[in-house]
Amino acid sequence: MARSDSFAGSGVISGAYPPIADHGLIGDLRTAALVGSDGTVNWYCTPRFDSPSVFAAILDHSDGGHWLIGPSLWARSSQFYFPDTNVLITRFFTPGGVGEIQDFMPISRSAREVERHRLIRRVVCARGEMRFDVEAVPRFDYGRERHELHLDDPRMAVFEAPSLSLALSATVPLVRAQDDVGGSFTLAEGEAATFELDQISGGAEPRPCSNEESAELFEETVDFWRRWLAQSRYRGRWRETVNRSALVLKLLTYNPTGALVAAPTTSLPEQLGGERNWDYRFTWIRDAAFSVYALLRLGFTEEAQAFGGWLSDRFRERRGHADGPLQIMYTVDGAPEMPEEELPHLEGYAGSAPVRVGNGASDQLQLDIYGEMLDSIYLSDRHGQPITAAGWDDVSRVVDWVCENWDRADEGIWETRGGRKDFTYSRLMSWVGLDRALRISRHRGLPAAVERWTTERDAIYRQIMDRGWSEKRGAFVQHYQDDVLDASLLMMPLTQFIAPADPRWLSTLEAIGKDLVSDSLVFRYDPEASPDGLRGEEGTFSICSFWYVEALARAGHVEAARLAFEKMLTYSNHLGLYSEEVGPTGEQLGNFPQAFTHLALISAAYNLDRALDEPARRV
Repeated sequence: MARSDSFAGSGVISGAYPPIADHGLIGDLRTAALVGSDGTVNWYCTPRFDSPSVFAAILDHSDGGHWLIGPSLWARSSQFYFPDTNVLITRFFTPGGVGEIQDFMPISRSAREVERHRLIRRVVCARGEMRFDVEAVPRFDYGRERHELHLDDPRMAVFEAPSLSLALSATVPLVRAQDDVGGSFTLAEGEAATFELDQISGGAEPRPCSNEESAELFEETVDFWRRWLAQSRYRGRWRETVNRSALVLKLLTYNPTGALVAAPTTSLPEQLGGERNWDYRFTWIRDAAFSVYALLRLGFTEEAQAFGGWLSDRFRERRGHADGPLQIMYTVDGAPEMPEEELPHLEGYAGSAPVRVGNGASDQLQLDIYGEMLDSIYLSDRHGQPITAAGWDDVSRVVDWVCENWDRADEGIWETRGGRKDFTYSRLMSWVGLDRALRISRHRGLPAAVERWTTERDAIYRQIMDRGWSEKRGAFVQHYQDDVLDASLLMMPLTQFIAPADPRWLSTLEAIGKDLVSDSLVFRYDPEASPDGLRGEEGTFSICSFWYVEALARAGHVEAARLAFEKMLTYSNHLGLYSEEVGPTGEQLGNFPQAFTHLALISAAYNLDRALDEPARRV
């Protein structure tokens, strides 16, 4: 049995913000939490990814809320994922003993349990003896709602706020600390303590979670993740790294609808002290389509089918809409509204204000989304489930709309807020969309306006070759109005728009390497040369770095590609997770972890493996 000691009263977490990368991610395919290597839950929203936060210390260490479990005395810590799962283990090492926290969110197939959102923390003493402190300091609705604490039973704390009620059960006693709870307890070798944070809904009575039940849920959750990962067909050189990226993409899936979020966090800064802080807890058509593409590469077809169903619902809702058959992003349940607002009461990560929730870019015109979406449908049709008749009708309507609208200026892939331009990447992906639709039609013998689609596809090609090419730079450029380089154009050979050894492409690749690449890291573009409507700078964009690896490999620079890939692996965190960007000294910046980066890693590893194996195949 665990021994309970007096409350340590250690207060809130340190004023120094932990590095963004100093966290692991857990989730239940509905929401997710970030757990620091010191044992603190610094970010958690429930019941959905885009719900208001309960713990948001990563955005305000004083007023955001947190849940700490950690040794009472200083300890060295280490984190790892239980092999082939999304169960996070945080270990602590002291002179007197070794302890660990097993953090996970159960995933149940039971209809009775499926709407429960539980965060379970199992504390185990592996060697010797260890004393732990616990602090549960929820701050509901991003810290805007006050709550009441009910602690009638020292092993069951109930936090009641106007919008949400949560129950924290424990197998050791908890004590009141104003409207929060804390405590201390000592475990000897082989002993365990269980803490469960459970959402109370429908007037249900909170239920405690015993050590025995938490052990069973641990085994069930491990089994779920291992059975899912066993579907992967990847057997290449970077299997562990690719598997981790696949597990991240699955964690970012909202299971009830099949939608995928771009990241589980909001407002983690692209530059410390800067204003480039955005909410990524939504489903971007582009990011989700690329994610489906990456998972299909590995053999995961169920995710493509689920996302296809979600897309079909969006098509029906926007049928005949003047601004196009799709928005660029939606909430996880498909709602089109996500008004952007600032939360001035939160200071932002390390003082990087503003903190934003919602996303004002949702009403932008980004023509590239149709190419990415149609490419994922093409791959799903080839390698997953063949397209249905209703699905082909949706595709045909999209393609007809693209034929009418591909020549419009838009905001582009990077969601610039400096006005619409004729972005080359947007034209490129419009070409991809038409090309993939034509391929599906030929492969399945489906009816199509072949002559029109072909004419428009070829017109896009000619325009890019004419207006997207700069003789001055000897490269394809960001938009037709200037000679600025853009790393998004690394996708040109990856989408088979241009041969990877074409002289124009090799010249572009060389120019990008000189102007946008630092070591293996790649900047999206130069904001000074191409103002984007925002102040400040940003780090290198990790998806572009993996695109660069793949472009090098396809151009025949296989050893350079392999070296760049291996260098990129050194920029992941201790768990193999990547945020959006990498800063000047290698720190991770932006929302974390980001689907964009992990899907690009999968594609780069897959194609680099093929390039490295090519000599053997020729023999």
